[in-house]
Amino acid sequence: MNDIKSKVSIVKCDSYDQVKVDAAVRKAVELLGGLEEIFEGSADLKAQAAKAHALGSQAITKESSLVLKPNLLAKNPPEKACTTHPAVFSAVGKLLQEEGYTNLKYGDSPGNPVIKPEKIADECGLKEAADALGIPFGDFEEGVEVPYPEGRVTDKFIICREITQADAVINVCKMKTHQLERITGAVKNTFGCVFGINKASSHARFSTAETFAKMIGDLNNLVVPRLHVMDGIVAMEGNGPQNGTPKAMNVIIASKDPVAIDGLFCHLVSLRPELVPTNVAAMEQGVGTYKNITVVTEDGEISLKEAGERFGDKSFDVQRAKEYKGQLQAVRFLVPFLTKKPVVRENKCVGCGICVDSCPVEGKAIHIDGIAVYDYDKCIKCYCCQEMCPKDAITVKKSFLARVAEKLENCRI
Repeated sequence: MNDIKSKVSIVKCDSYDQVKVDAAVRKAVELLGGLEEIFEGSADLKAQAAKAHALGSQAITKESSLVLKPNLLAKNPPEKACTTHPAVFSAVGKLLQEEGYTNLKYGDSPGNPVIKPEKIADECGLKEAADALGIPFGDFEEGVEVPYPEGRVTDKFIICREITQADAVINVCKMKTHQLERITGAVKNTFGCVFGINKASSHARFSTAETFAKMIGDLNNLVVPRLHVMDGIVAMEGNGPQNGTPKAMNVIIASKDPVAIDGLFCHLVSLRPELVPTNVAAMEQGVGTYKNITVVTEDGEISLKEAGERFGDKSFDVQRAKEYKGQLQAVRFLVPFLTKKPVVRENKCVGCGICVDSCPVEGKAIHIDGIAVYDYDKCIKCYCCQEMCPKDAITVKKSFLARVAEKLENCRI
């Protein structure tokens, strides 16, 4: 699929006012040709789906069962910019209904398997938006083993039952930073299709950013959402994906290609797309492309460079420098000092134990002794603890040497 040109639409939207968001989402979809054209799919998508025996690859009619898949990482109010905003979710649901696609459900399998998914949807404001549209929460509390013999790094997944029963998935993702993969957007949002506690075991099995990204690539070839809409009105920068800082980016982005969306996201924040492991793996595995992209706006087609200039923000706080992963052959002893690690902010830690529950390491790399304490000899640097901490008590820090190396690398960007 690397030689196929993917179309991505981008529309300005400067607030979560529902009227403005409705108009922006509708325009973004219209710029792609409209729902019927999108759902008809291309020969390439059909070939990919047939090869991969993909879930959600059926022909879509007005009677088809569609699942809206937002980002519901954790129970946070919309203003934290951690989850898909209810206004964007509502706009997508409303557009589908107005176009005659009324057999809708929604849901996600959040990061903390102890809390019921619908409870998190309620806390994030999505349940109220869904109830207003009459869209019920799907079955995301039971998993189904789905064989995937074509997989590059895994031959099966445990997928939420609702995803396995749907005719198609609509991905309503959030623009955010991510400590392991640099960003999380359209490609990684499919990880919420993996059922409950199996997320932690996935981090343990695929413990590096690169192998985890290849697993995400396999997942995107198994679960093939037919439309991706990114909430980039207020994004999250810095210590994402839960405890970063809200950052106004004022955009809605849409595409049939999740890699193209994430590639455009990178250009908007002056991050080289090839440094994002999920971009690289997904492109190599035929999910989409971050290189060959047509960007369409209300004013016509523009280049990726123009998109960055018109819609981007170079001050966006994201890791832009290369990672140092053993390529320093002559000074291999320095490598431990060039890596980053999770660190507890003792003044914020309340000893709740969520970090321990989220740690995928057998025997645990973190325990509670009044506050969280790490055993760095066991830590696999997956940052699940940082991702799931509800109190912003865990951050990811680099050594002085790593920060110097990063500044030197940034000078070359």
